[in-house]
Amino acid sequence: MWISVVLALTVLPAMFGLSLGFTDLYIKVLVKTLEWAALRIQRAQKVPAVPCHLPNGIIQKGDSSMEEEIVELRRMHPHPLTGGNFTLCDTFYFCKKGIESIVEDQVTQRFTSEELASWNLLTRTNNNFHYISMRVTIIWGLGVFIRYCILLPLRIILAATGLSWLVIGTTLVGILPNSNVKDRISDLLHITCYRICARGLSAKIHYHNKENHPKKGGICVANHTSPIDIVILANDGCYAMVGQVHGGLMGLIQRSMVRSCPHVWFERSEMKDRHAVAKRLRDHVADKTKQPILIFPEGTCINNTSVMMFKKGSFEIGKTIHPVAIKYDPQFGDAFWNSAKYSMVAYLLRMMTSWAIVCNVWYLPPMSQQDGEDAVNFANRVKSAIAHQGGLVDLSWDGGLKRGKVKESYKEAQQKMYSSMIVGISLKPSDMM
Repeated sequence: MWISVVLALTVLPAMFGLSLGFTDLYIKVLVKTLEWAALRIQRAQKVPAVPCHLPNGIIQKGDSSMEEEIVELRRMHPHPLTGGNFTLCDTFYFCKKGIESIVEDQVTQRFTSEELASWNLLTRTNNNFHYISMRVTIIWGLGVFIRYCILLPLRIILAATGLSWLVIGTTLVGILPNSNVKDRISDLLHITCYRICARGLSAKIHYHNKENHPKKGGICVANHTSPIDIVILANDGCYAMVGQVHGGLMGLIQRSMVRSCPHVWFERSEMKDRHAVAKRLRDHVADKTKQPILIFPEGTCINNTSVMMFKKGSFEIGKTIHPVAIKYDPQFGDAFWNSAKYSMVAYLLRMMTSWAIVCNVWYLPPMSQQDGEDAVNFANRVKSAIAHQGGLVDLSWDGGLKRGKVKESYKEAQQKMYSSMIVGISLKPSDMM
């Protein structure tokens, strides 16, 4: 009886892209509850209201270049920047930058949970939770019961239903001969299963500028916060996924999906061959009947506050890119996946025991590579556009620093930049890479 109700009220509307309004009502009640709790906490602790948008950092940084800042330091003792001259005050610039990096590391803080303006009644976002008032404690306990005893079982059923249908359905569709009918059935199956999974997360997604939705044969790039980014985007259209071949349950899903839709999966040995990867992607883009490729150029998950360096490989395939910006509302749950701290199962459990997943998705106008523009500059231009639209911090650091050390090339770039100032040589951007 319980499963029948779930199918009737959730799965069937998902198949037709309809909503019965339960999620909207749930979100409205949740917003009112969190606002009430925030006021009670502020009164109990006698602290002023916290602004909704927290500052990105405690250090105020300008947009000045190395040369401009060193010239300012030399202002009291002017020396020309040519002729091999060096002044001791130049070292203060590097000391200042070093201390700033220690106090406020731009990279490390992008791989921790986003700071909240107010506690959202989730224990995991307030490890120092203590008694505030009886009413807040009762609401918190009621929330734990609702999330773990009511929402969690329902969400597990929906997620299992969506994944099961995806595996079974794509396997059966894969038997059909290639035709337009097969493509339409495959698209309907994929989008239905993703919508069921989204309902399993109580996802409320706001899509903006849908007229810019990626077209077939194109390349879609987006900032990356969570593995569920795929579910969020695929709720509004089908994409061809790109990724490494996995084993276990993930491998089973990949093998079934590729039977009905031309997803691009690579073996580990192929991933090391950039030319082979680029060729397969170019062949896919050249076929205008295939779904647009979805790529996350950062290569790792960032904590919903910033956009980090886009790998240039995605921008060497085609001349036109469809950028998409994704921004989650942390008030309802932390969507960021810290893969160094949580396994996939632990992360999904955290998602299914959050209040909800609320996010905004902006489809930006297509961007084309300009004459004389290389892949690196094209990638940076697209990254900046995504960061500006999503209200994210635009950083030039490589997300690979999440697990590795700073490359020697980064250090050498700073050394080349400074030495060029001393000897009076103007360096090209390519000389510092």
